[in-house]
Amino acid sequence: MSGLHWESDRRLTAIGRTTLSVAARQAVVDGEVNESAGVLDYGSGRGHDVRGLREMRFQAQGWDPFYAPNERPRPADVVLLTYVLNVIEDSDERHQTLQRAWELAEHLLVVTTRLTWDRSKVRGQQYEDGVLTSRRTFQHLFSPAELRSYVEHATGVRCVSAAPGIVYAFKNDDARLRYLARKIVPDADWLASDDTGSAIAAVVDYTERRGRMPVLEETPTEMAKLLAHLQPNDLRRIVKKSADPEKVEAGGRASTLSTLLFLAVEVFNGRGPYGSLPTSLQLDVKAFFSSYKEACRRADRLLLKLRDDSYVRGAMQTSKVGKLTPTALYVHRRAVEQMPTVLRLYEHCASIAAGRPPSWTVAKLRHQGRAVSWQDYPEFDADPHPKLHSSYMVDLTTLKTSFKSYAEAANRPLLHRKHEFLALDDPDAPKFRRLTQSEVRTGLYRNPNLIGTEDGWEAELLRCGRELRGHRLVHRKDLDQAK
Repeated sequence: MSGLHWESDRRLTAIGRTTLSVAARQAVVDGEVNESAGVLDYGSGRGHDVRGLREMRFQAQGWDPFYAPNERPRPADVVLLTYVLNVIEDSDERHQTLQRAWELAEHLLVVTTRLTWDRSKVRGQQYEDGVLTSRRTFQHLFSPAELRSYVEHATGVRCVSAAPGIVYAFKNDDARLRYLARKIVPDADWLASDDTGSAIAAVVDYTERRGRMPVLEETPTEMAKLLAHLQPNDLRRIVKKSADPEKVEAGGRASTLSTLLFLAVEVFNGRGPYGSLPTSLQLDVKAFFSSYKEACRRADRLLLKLRDDSYVRGAMQTSKVGKLTPTALYVHRRAVEQMPTVLRLYEHCASIAAGRPPSWTVAKLRHQGRAVSWQDYPEFDADPHPKLHSSYMVDLTTLKTSFKSYAEAANRPLLHRKHEFLALDDPDAPKFRRLTQSEVRTGLYRNPNLIGTEDGWEAELLRCGRELRGHRLVHRKDLDQAK
């Protein structure tokens, strides 16, 4: 088809939606789209994201060559380029469109495209570097790694994979570092305060969780006003007297590990000087390390350990959270931050490489080689044996990704021993553990090769004359009635 001259009917690719697109929703969740940030949806299609954002009281405008050609695209804090690049059949125009969107972005460009795993849904014949469909539309499907590389090449900045198929390109590298810090270092939520006493209590709480006192720049404005009459030394003395030393020490250890994790991950984007770090991380380095150089050296040692199969396997064996199998460690998302630091780094590196999916329940970290899968079990809490909805995997050695949906599968994989995926102190763990113990006593795990799917598990329940009511195992009613 190399001799074909054809112009796609791109307007046909603009779908109708009743909710925000995945990219717009991700930017809102990440706090990049907020009440103070103006948004331009560049290539807005039917305008659903613009309307949705305006309903949320955000400042949003849209431009589209077919649906809104008379709207003049104006620069905005955040520019959304949502499912636009993949429908442009001309590679030069595709590149120019991306560069124009970048020029209009004053703070952040959010780029979203369809991914290679959608190929089975796109029917048509090969044309140039994509597919010409029967509707006279074009689709170039990107891999997550290709999309990130493509945006980096066009913008000239280091980018972040916010989720599979969603890339953030920040105009200011400080903003990118602040974004990464929010993803890696636990949020510093402040206790509510309306008088001096409650404001001091909030500072004490922060000190116990962070392992150090906050500075003025970290303190919420209203709280700073409540404490303005106190001299810094007086406040420091009060906090030192009130704070639990053991909690402060534990907070310091947690902040130390989070800082190492951030510095290790940042190597993948080119680690900057001390002054480029967000203020809170600079203070953590100053409080918990002898120097920035020492902090970087320790982070580099952590990265080297990540390459050592025996060390990683040892970390998995000593991890206080997660289910260890002959091939991988499985950890529920509520327990991921309690994994050993090298394993947290393992998972974070995969998310930086190809994006962590917005919906996932269990992270699977492979022993040998380096690959992470994020598995989604939407009914994990309510279903005693939740069914797998989807799995997204990234291989860190090749950066290849794969996605598999089980939504329409007739015989889905399911989970057993749910408590093993959680931390010991998880409030749901005792209930899940009691169910497992009951199922073991009944003999339901006697044939482990059979129970991994819906059909096999149902057959074993029938064999044992049992059924489930919530998280309780009971005798089957149909068998009792038959007798």
